[in-house]
Amino acid sequence: MKKNKVFLLVALSIMFGSLARSLARADEGMWTLNGFPTAKVEKKYGFRATPEWLEHVRLSSARLAGGCSGSFVSANGLVMTNHHCAHSCIEQLSTPTKDYVANGFYAKTEQDEVRCPEIEINRLVEISDVTQRMNLATKGHTGPAFGEALKTEMAQIEKDCIANNKDTRCDVVSLYHGGKYNLYRYKRFQDVRLVFAPELAIAFFGGDPDNFMFPRFALDATFLRVYEDGKPLVNQHYFKWSKTNAADGDLTFVTGHPGKTSRLLTISELEFRRDTQLLHSLITLSELRGILTEFGTRGAEQKRISETDLFSVENSLKAQKGRLGALQDQTFFGKKQQEETELRKKINADSKMKKLYGDAWTEISKAVGALDAVFPAYSQLEANRNWFSKLFRTARTLVRAGEELPKPNGKRLREFADSNLPAIKQELFSSAPIYNEYEIEMLTFGLTKMRENLTASHPIVKRILGTRSPREIAESVIKGTQLHDVELRKRLFEGGKEAVLASNDPMIRFALLVDMDARPVRANYENNIDAVIKKNSERIAKAKFAVYGSDNYPDATFTLRVSYGQIKGYRENGEDIRPLTTLGGAFEHATGSDPFALPESWLKAKSSLDLNTPFNFCSTNDIIGGNSGSPVINRKGEVVGLIFDGNIHSLGGDYGFDESMNRAVAVHSAALLETLTKIYHADRVVTDLTRGTK
Repeated sequence: MKKNKVFLLVALSIMFGSLARSLARADEGMWTLNGFPTAKVEKKYGFRATPEWLEHVRLSSARLAGGCSGSFVSANGLVMTNHHCAHSCIEQLSTPTKDYVANGFYAKTEQDEVRCPEIEINRLVEISDVTQRMNLATKGHTGPAFGEALKTEMAQIEKDCIANNKDTRCDVVSLYHGGKYNLYRYKRFQDVRLVFAPELAIAFFGGDPDNFMFPRFALDATFLRVYEDGKPLVNQHYFKWSKTNAADGDLTFVTGHPGKTSRLLTISELEFRRDTQLLHSLITLSELRGILTEFGTRGAEQKRISETDLFSVENSLKAQKGRLGALQDQTFFGKKQQEETELRKKINADSKMKKLYGDAWTEISKAVGALDAVFPAYSQLEANRNWFSKLFRTARTLVRAGEELPKPNGKRLREFADSNLPAIKQELFSSAPIYNEYEIEMLTFGLTKMRENLTASHPIVKRILGTRSPREIAESVIKGTQLHDVELRKRLFEGGKEAVLASNDPMIRFALLVDMDARPVRANYENNIDAVIKKNSERIAKAKFAVYGSDNYPDATFTLRVSYGQIKGYRENGEDIRPLTTLGGAFEHATGSDPFALPESWLKAKSSLDLNTPFNFCSTNDIIGGNSGSPVINRKGEVVGLIFDGNIHSLGGDYGFDESMNRAVAVHSAALLETLTKIYHADRVVTDLTRGTK
């Protein structure tokens, strides 16, 4: 049902009061595969996650490198994820005459499966502990020296791991904010092809009004296929489809890649989020939503071009409101303060621990104070959100690649380490179309916000804008650039710094101009702020291990995690919210007007559908952004659902978890089979999903 803004504020207030009373209860946790609480789950649910079961989970899970999750669901490389996770691919493959976003896509044959220009899929092959090696490399270092040693050792470990294998991706991951370091080794797949996507109208049914709400009625699903050596992947590890429909009370597991949580941050860091960062983000996102909405009213093609970014912005805006609400709730924030005070008291009561860790919070607080001073410049010059122009990002990548790649691997900016180069090249040499009209609006917005936030008299603004307006610059560099040409990008990349500096392309010249100021701002942040925070966060993590032990989950890091829970409703405003909806409910929920208009394909097929088929469900699984596209599996490791959202009460999940109301929201596996079969007649997909199912 549609909710209004008043309800949103009331719901957030109720949530955070409840959240403070139950932060560490029940099914909380996004657990690493090598730290899964097997005994705890067995005690509560009578299910033991054996090493074989966990290996099955690891090898059947998939990560979309752009920021989502997925799963292998067939023996020939079929991957299930969300429509909104593959939306950019669907849009990039569309044309003014073939709008796959609006009308959907289905490859009736293998030859009809079309390669996505920019999607990379990763499969986790191995996790190894490199904490000792990292600690030895950074031992005795502080400040910039610590940051440099950290970056250098990470890059070296990753390079050793890759060992010239272009299909391997290796990431050193900081867990517990530096308390532990793990090396994650992945099999990298860059030949990913679109197999099936429904119409946007049903994938995002309810639109922004229903986003983060429940009950839901959305088929937010897409199927891709991984290819290897030009053929569908021969795949031994995948999640089979459950023949038994998941029901209220069933034990469920979500295996995916939650992006980032902040449950272990210090109070000074949380205060900065609350008082500066989130407010800045909300203002920027609100303005950007208006610009994108206006752009979409110019015509059908403009709407198609801008939809991907508009959905992302609307989703981020609502999520950021929830995070701010959590940090503004006095009861919730007071609980956080109490936890930190108690830990510091325990540390200070022991002379040895006080000497080792006692001033770590003070050092972080000083660094946060320094961050507050440089945040305007850093957020404008380095934040990706301010540079929505793909042409500018391409030029900046070329400029920085020319500067960084001649350096030793460990001395480069982290994104240009050898381990990241395949991903950089995939995006840089993408054949995805670029639209000048849209590019001009996005670059104009970014430059306007830079002038607004730094002020017109700031030396950086004067140097970048000169006497021209943001729009004048945007129109000049975008209309004049030749960077639409993929071959030109390749020549500049391969020619390195010399070729970049010799280029007269206006966008390259503009990126060089911006980089003159951006580099010093970034260097100051990384050397004098971020390095201090990382060093002292590591000390706090060790202090927590010393006091409480390490039997807890780390903050999310866009690495593979497993959460456990059950399909379960909740009580809200005196009403019991049931955990499952039906296909029939979608027809009842529809109004015929956007965003509650069902596609024509659904209206035509209504009489053939079993309207009692479960459609969406909610569960107590602990998830966060990045879990989009995660499979929901049962005890047998079989697919019973597909995560695509959380409810309104999950918005504070960045900082804490409340099982009483926090819910993950998923598409039911039964709805996927019913609609694939009777609405879309996607027989190839259904055969892939059900082949071998007992």
